[in-house]
Amino acid sequence: MKNKKSTEREGNLEGEALSRVLERASVLVTALPYITRYAGKTIVVKYGGNAMLDTSLKAAVTQDIVLLRAVGFRPILVHGGGPEISELMRRVGKQPEFVGGLRVTDRETVELVEMVLVGKVNTSIVSLINQQGGLAVGVSGKDAQLIVAEKREGAAVDLGFVGDVQKINPQLLLSLCDAGYIPVVSSVGAGLDGESYNINADHVAGEIAAAVGATKLIVLTDVAGVFSNPKDSGTLLPEVSVSQAKSLIADGVADRGMIPKLEACIRAVEGGVQRSHIIDGRVPHSVIMEVFTDSGVGTMVLPD
Repeated sequence: MKNKKSTEREGNLEGEALSRVLERASVLVTALPYITRYAGKTIVVKYGGNAMLDTSLKAAVTQDIVLLRAVGFRPILVHGGGPEISELMRRVGKQPEFVGGLRVTDRETVELVEMVLVGKVNTSIVSLINQQGGLAVGVSGKDAQLIVAEKREGAAVDLGFVGDVQKINPQLLLSLCDAGYIPVVSSVGAGLDGESYNINADHVAGEIAAAVGATKLIVLTDVAGVFSNPKDSGTLLPEVSVSQAKSLIADGVADRGMIPKLEACIRAVEGGVQRSHIIDGRVPHSVIMEVFTDSGVGTMVLPD
């Protein structure tokens, strides 16, 4: 027979459980306008940084992507793999070198890049998404001439087999989205002559977002967003215009890895994408917070 204290404790637990249910219901109701607004729309997510290395963050990102697909969005995931590439380079006795946030890539390195991105990272992400209940398909820029590349020229030093996107052929991605799949794109492309090129994944994401007519581009990184003073955490910029973003690059405020991220957002917005976002991938479920809240997270890049 239960005593009075036991009965009261069960009543409290029931109250706490009810509170949790109500809180979850409130979250779903809050998300409803965004689900309605973006149903059927394409969202490109550039996946990189610590979110690719930490096990719990990897689970959170893939859950976010599966959730977006489940509520009617058309997510496309574009990934890099910088830390993994650098690790393999060191293992074979090569020292990674970067200029302006881009990896100097000789012929041996471009082969290593392709091995890591296509053979390891891409298949791993696809597997994680599928484990979460999604239907992911891995593709590289070489598949169906998705990314036609050309050698990057005009750099202060010869970057080797580093490419720029010459053209995106989006039909493969659109067909996969139409069929209910989640495309996972590795940033390796080929020139018209068949030469392989290592292309910055941020740039690829921006070009793909423009080519598929995405509503949003979301770039995951290892900082809270874009700062007017990178040394002062209190100077986070919630939003910037394209002109302001260009000034941040030209004035040297944005440097190293932030340069290609801002360039990707600029390219996407100038290509017709409504909004681009640079957000903190170290925060679990930051993609969902960006899509389903008014305030969002990180820095939003808007048209002038």
